[in-house]
Amino acid sequence: MTAPVRVLVCDDQALIRTGFATIIDAQPDLAVVGECGDGRAAVGLARRLRPDIVVMDVRMPVLDGIEATRLLAGAGVPDPVKVLVVTTFNLDEYVYEALRAGASGFLLKDAPPAQLLHGIRTVASGAALLAPEVTRQLVGRYAARIRPAGDPADVALTPRELEVLRLIADGLSNSEIAATLVLSQETVKTYVSRILTKLDLRDRVQAVVYAYRNGLVT
Repeated sequence: MTAPVRVLVCDDQALIRTGFATIIDAQPDLAVVGECGDGRAAVGLARRLRPDIVVMDVRMPVLDGIEATRLLAGAGVPDPVKVLVVTTFNLDEYVYEALRAGASGFLLKDAPPAQLLHGIRTVASGAALLAPEVTRQLVGRYAARIRPAGDPADVALTPRELEVLRLIADGLSNSEIAATLVLSQETVKTYVSRILTKLDLRDRVQAVVYAYRNGLVT
């Protein structure tokens, strides 16, 4: 049998932390290996336990989830840990910063258990997770601040690749992009892979941030 995905749960609210842990531990393919209530403890436990994924709250005492994420998954971190950020609508700006810090995805705290489990499995598998229902609110709300003052970046992408990148930034999945552009999902996967390679990006989350920072999304 395949070993279960090892999860570290970090949230300063004990009730939420316990709820997440209970939901996760009830799955045969997932296992909670630790819990904590502040960012500093999250960093220490993650470095000691080496979980497959950290479910990270944004606002926590001692060290917030953004800085904890940067220490665990930021640029230049050797052997980074995958981080799934959980948040609420009123923390949009903080989540954007968390994604820049290296998080592989985000979910709303009030998402149903099935979405939480799907998000954990998705990020643990090496893919990125963007909640489509909040992508525009999250990054679009801060587009003016995110974008540079000058002209959009001159990127070495084809017109079709730019089109795919813009749809990624709108929160569309591969199947939705395929339907929109009348392409096969395999073709879309190829385009996504090319985009990430050309722009030296790790995943779809970084692609969204890149698109907004460089004025490629209106």
